[in-house]
Amino acid sequence: MGKRIFLACPTMHGEEQRFIKEAFDTNWVAPLGPNVTAFEEEMCAYTDCGHATALSAGTAALHLAMRCLGIGQDDVVFSTDLTFAATCNPVTYEKAKLVFIDSERDTWNMDPEALKKAYEKYPNPKAVIVAHLYGTVAKMDEILAICKEHGTPVIEDAAEALSSTYKGKQAGSFGDIGIYSFNGNKIITTSGGGMMVSANEEYTKKALFLATQARDQAPYYQHSEIGFNYRMSNVVAGIGRGQLLHLDEHKALKVAIYKQYEKAFADIPEVKMNPLNPDGEDNCWLSCMTIADSSAVTPTMIMDTLAAENIETRPIWKPMHLQPVFAENDFFTAKGEQKNMAPVKGDNGDTWDESVGGDIFRHGLCLPSDIKNTPEDMELIIGLIRKCFGR
Repeated sequence: MGKRIFLACPTMHGEEQRFIKEAFDTNWVAPLGPNVTAFEEEMCAYTDCGHATALSAGTAALHLAMRCLGIGQDDVVFSTDLTFAATCNPVTYEKAKLVFIDSERDTWNMDPEALKKAYEKYPNPKAVIVAHLYGTVAKMDEILAICKEHGTPVIEDAAEALSSTYKGKQAGSFGDIGIYSFNGNKIITTSGGGMMVSANEEYTKKALFLATQARDQAPYYQHSEIGFNYRMSNVVAGIGRGQLLHLDEHKALKVAIYKQYEKAFADIPEVKMNPLNPDGEDNCWLSCMTIADSSAVTPTMIMDTLAAENIETRPIWKPMHLQPVFAENDFFTAKGEQKNMAPVKGDNGDTWDESVGGDIFRHGLCLPSDIKNTPEDMELIIGLIRKCFGR
């Protein structure tokens, strides 16, 4: 078996060590410190997001966004359906009610028409969470216009979309609150970490207060509300500072990988690459493909073929409305509320339905998108996939 080819894993550079060394040399190895402050400032400068609070994870950032917006028990929150569970899990931490919104095919993100249908039943949701899937930005103009009409705050889950743009603006800077993730597989990493950003400084100040155990201004330890241990450490922030210097380089390499796959499969009519938003520049965090029903080849066959050569792939995110834990939650498509979409079980145990997100999940897979892939790696991956289609 050949060397391991990863879906996406950290790519480190020398600058990270310099910032980490500074943290050790000055004994700033705990939460807070010069690297944390500088990383927040540098992220604000890159994204033009206004204000930032560095945190232990993107999930922590989403949770604090809930707290900043006052989301609590039984409040309704609309969420992207085709996403990773971390997008919506923080809603359940606060015992609010999740309502899932289907995708549209142009970007695979939240469908504005489905969002309108959800408002017909729930005219006053407490927030809308929009995730940018695989680094492709959602149709933010349409979504923001709908939310503005109803006076609903928008939380932008840009965990996968740092450096992606839409009409010249950075992903994460459109909503009332945005979040980023620096998990090990993201376009830049701090090993684990996240950030909450907002043009409203009151939100980031509140997040900072809550992330440091909600300690009151007093000469002793006094707490008037429940807080969390969510702050990013100075060492971790040093890694992020070094990584941020290479963000545009990483983006260019990700885009090149996507274009190589796109060109390599252009002559296979059953294959389509994941769509990019023509109104922006996507970071192509993960390159994905879908396979038409007319093909004898399935995503599972591709994944098994690559796995046999020690090459990592991944299914498309399974939509949240198909997850057992959310089986009772409301779900809206462009046709309206869906109550009787009986899941279909496949040979490999996966379930789907005829929603747009369900269809993408059924037909798609994520391809190896690591920026350290050599030309030989890409030739091997592409050759194995083409061979599955008899090419």
